Amino acid sequence: MNQVHSATRRSDWLVATITRTMRALHAPRSSMEPLQHDKQVTAKGLANLVTVYLIWGSTYLAIRFAVREGAGIAPFALGAMRTLMAGSVLLGWAALRGVRIRLTRAEFVTLAVAGLLMWPGANGLVNWAEQRADSSYAALLVGALPIWAALIDALWRRQRPSWRLIAFLVIGFIGIGLLTVPKLLSAEGADLVTILMLIAAPITWAIGTLLQIHRPVSVSPLVSSAYLHLLGGVGFAILFVVTKEPWPTPTAQAWGALVYLTIAGSIIAFTAYVQALHLLPTHIAMTYAYVNPVVAVILGWMLLREEMSFAVLAGMGLIMLGVWGVFRERYHRQPATL
Repeated sequence: MNQVHSATRRSDWLVATITRTMRALHAPRSSMEPLQHDKQVTAKGLANLVTVYLIWGSTYLAIRFAVREGAGIAPFALGAMRTLMAGSVLLGWAALRGVRIRLTRAEFVTLAVAGLLMWPGANGLVNWAEQRADSSYAALLVGALPIWAALIDALWRRQRPSWRLIAFLVIGFIGIGLLTVPKLLSAEGADLVTILMLIAAPITWAIGTLLQIHRPVSVSPLVSSAYLHLLGGVGFAILFVVTKEPWPTPTAQAWGALVYLTIAGSIIAFTAYVQALHLLPTHIAMTYAYVNPVVAVILGWMLLREEMSFAVLAGMGLIMLGVWGVFRERYHRQPATL
């Protein structure tokens, strides 16, 4: 009887969490703008940020469980199922709430290109690479996303970065080198193709993100996220067919990973991040970028006994230092225009 009550409580908690998630995603777009440093740190804001740390930090491990040998899900099939399910839930909720879901042609083009870059283009590369690479290794290379974004954004805006920013970019790239060179020399764990995919993944995600910044859409974040997932899911489905991946036959563990990635990774954690931006200073909310990879490394080491060598720790430290410096320079300094 106690087990029934316990299961009921867990079910009620999940329903309540998803409901809060949907309500937050329904917020007007103007409320999505990052808050400034004068915001007070609140317990609720920190709770949302910790949620982002734990869930987004653990998604790399979930991907590894889903696509490793014998799991029964190919990488593009995983991406298609995850994004199409999450996108359908988000768009269905938006329709029920009466939110505008019809896109203009310009909005459709922006979200289509961004969705293809961010999901098949970035997440798809990670899914494929984690068939061979450790989840912690993937998380560290993808964790360099802010470094790539800062470099690409400076080129996009034709702005000259400060010398401090350049120094932090170099530090981050040295960290990437420490992670990749030993793997190439030893030819263990990840081959050249895998490494190149994990380097390309944050670049394509950064381009997709910057595209939305430079060409913003006027629909709500809920609708925008829904279409990014759905259009990305179409791209995944095409790749699934073109590459002739086998039809999914997931193990129970792989099914659990898929459900976790869909509900926790694509819906709950995203909303927690939105809420953190509402409630916390921007520079605190953005700390997820250098905490998530650390969480991924710890989880990979604890649950899958993944490598925790000096090169991994040193590379992680340099990448996290580079990311910290990028955020510090971008929030406290304005680069000169070329």
